[in-house]
Amino acid sequence: MAVVRDLRVLLRFQGFRRLLAVRLLSQGADGVYQVALAAYVVFSPEKQTSAAAVASAMAVLLLPYSLVGPFAGVLLDRWRRRQVLLYGSLLRALLACATAVLILSPAPDWLFYVSALCVTAVNRFVLSGLSAALPRVVDADRLVLANSLSPTAGTLAATAGGGLAFVVRLAVAGSDAAVVLVGAGLYLCAALASLGMARELLGPDRPLPREQIGQALTGTARDLAAGVRHLAAPQRREAAWALAAMSLMRFCYGALLVMLLMLCRYALTSTPDDGLALLGLALGVSGAGFFAAAVVTPWAAGRFGPGRWIVVCAGAAALLEPALGLPFATAPLLAAAFVLGLTTQGAKIATDTIVQSSVEDGFRGRIFSVYDVLFNVFFVGAAAVAALMLPPDGRSVPLVITIAVIYAVVAVTMARFGRQ
Repeated sequence: MAVVRDLRVLLRFQGFRRLLAVRLLSQGADGVYQVALAAYVVFSPEKQTSAAAVASAMAVLLLPYSLVGPFAGVLLDRWRRRQVLLYGSLLRALLACATAVLILSPAPDWLFYVSALCVTAVNRFVLSGLSAALPRVVDADRLVLANSLSPTAGTLAATAGGGLAFVVRLAVAGSDAAVVLVGAGLYLCAALASLGMARELLGPDRPLPREQIGQALTGTARDLAAGVRHLAAPQRREAAWALAAMSLMRFCYGALLVMLLMLCRYALTSTPDDGLALLGLALGVSGAGFFAAAVVTPWAAGRFGPGRWIVVCAGAAALLEPALGLPFATAPLLAAAFVLGLTTQGAKIATDTIVQSSVEDGFRGRIFSVYDVLFNVFFVGAAAVAALMLPPDGRSVPLVITIAVIYAVVAVTMARFGRQ
């Protein structure tokens, strides 16, 4: 197969292989950590979780990204990205250990959320660094393929990490703290893997200023304004439209995820453990969709163009999401998980490629940080909307229809932009 042949060529790039190893370990640890949090917050037998509680937890963990994200971008354009991967992974390992201690102790919930918030805040630096560094380890001709393999492989690693978390939780009598410690070990492995790359390999190109951190942070607004102006230039208009489309698709994904959590917890299963197992199965099926997107997108983006492939993905989601979601039954929901995994990841690969191809290296850190901020703001907004629309058991016909309409708007809007 052409895809297999191209993958073999891509994996001959030593820098890409090492960057991919860091991503796999890092996002595998994220999957372990996130399942531990979900099990502790949503599926604990002693907790009666509501959609509003889920939305509140997402807001606590994700909204601060809106503050961290811009600073991450500015610093990524000043710091050696290899060092960000190294020290960010070490810090997450330490913070994950602190989370495990809080789970075992009678600490207040707010302290637990602060610890989890710190781990996910550092993630912004690491994930933005991984995305900004990718064009440094592959050539331009294989950037689409690299964007297919690398983020999708990371998502699959997160899914595998979630599966490992389920196994550990069963083996250690439901101990969420033990699961978190496994995640801490994987974060440490990611830090060690980053040492295999030279300090200068991942950029940025320009010499790093010798100013102090405080001076760098005071220039955040000016640098971000420059990044936005860079993105708003006519030759990068496609990147701006792609970011807007992907943000709306992220909104749809967030709302459907909250609905899935509530359905797994109450409507489709009788016990919290069964609900957690069903959620794990759904996430695994969605991971298969991510893998399918990695295989299909290089061919589809090459045939249609990345922008038109976003149109196809959004249009397919608009048609299939209500057909599979409205029965509120296990088998159709699993099929929907696969479809949405494929379409969401396919659109993201195309968006990443458009942004990376349009943005100069010195601005990539800032642009990808803005990208992450948009993702999280729309995701939390979706959770809030879902909390208002969902009944206690998670069955909401209006929510399913609303999401389908948003997907359709994205498809039509991007198609019109493509014709212009």
